[in-house]
Amino acid sequence: MLRFKSIILLAGLQLMTVYGFSQQQLHQLNMKSPQQLQAFFKHSQNNAPVISGHRGCDMAGYPENSIEAFEYVLRHTPAFFEIDPRMTKDSVVVLMHDATLDRTTNGTGKLSDYTWAEVQQLQLKDRFGKLTPYRVPTLAQVIEWGRGKTILNLDRKDVPPEITDRIIKEHKAGSFVMVTVHNAEQARFYFNRDPNRMMSAFVKTEKALQEYEAAGIPWKNMIAYIGSENKPENKIMLDLLHQRKVKCMISAAPVYDKLITIEERAEAYRDIFRSGADILESDLPVEVAQAIKIPLKKK
Repeated sequence: MLRFKSIILLAGLQLMTVYGFSQQQLHQLNMKSPQQLQAFFKHSQNNAPVISGHRGCDMAGYPENSIEAFEYVLRHTPAFFEIDPRMTKDSVVVLMHDATLDRTTNGTGKLSDYTWAEVQQLQLKDRFGKLTPYRVPTLAQVIEWGRGKTILNLDRKDVPPEITDRIIKEHKAGSFVMVTVHNAEQARFYFNRDPNRMMSAFVKTEKALQEYEAAGIPWKNMIAYIGSENKPENKIMLDLLHQRKVKCMISAAPVYDKLITIEERAEAYRDIFRSGADILESDLPVEVAQAIKIPLKKK
């Protein structure tokens, strides 16, 4: 027990080099170079748990994929954010998970049928369908907001990868913006255009791991998403990826975030880290932060 308390203390001291607390009372992940970003995501035995906000968060009053949701999370804990870029009718890249407007805004129909000027008139809804005063942000707005505050992980939706790559370069954001890739071919596309590009890669099987290696993608450029279930079979992939100094991520959003009580969810979050995962992606990142304040014993 003492050993794991020491690990948590040591990891906390290490994170002081990148975690800050601004005058606006936001916890920060301030990455100043692609190399620092890669170093932050390098696995070691003394790593502190890392939290990823899935679409920011999914809280009453704070709509997913909104700057207001990101700031709510950062007022409580350091975190990085998985976000969803999509294109309007006139090719402006905005944040929206669904292809349609109905669930998350007071609009109806396909996002791609609306111009950016029209989208700006819409209001965002929270998880309970309640209308908020908040608006749909553009990816460019979120990148500039996030600079010096956090890390952004761009999920793969309908934005062509050439446009995603161009936007990151135009904003000189390679030190804090990463991209999700589902296979080695997609990873190779980004690596060819920027050998420092950081990626969140789907690596759920040994076959996938071998395909990334065959494609020549350095492991320092990747974190590994290994799935949404905390199961004993994960140990094979965790061991293989940790041997390569890769941090591994599990998403609680589809399964463990749905548990009924806060106590059940908290124990599930702790158990994910105990089992060896380095990063937990969640719709409820503030709950995760509260849950892991309790020192963790490994299984």
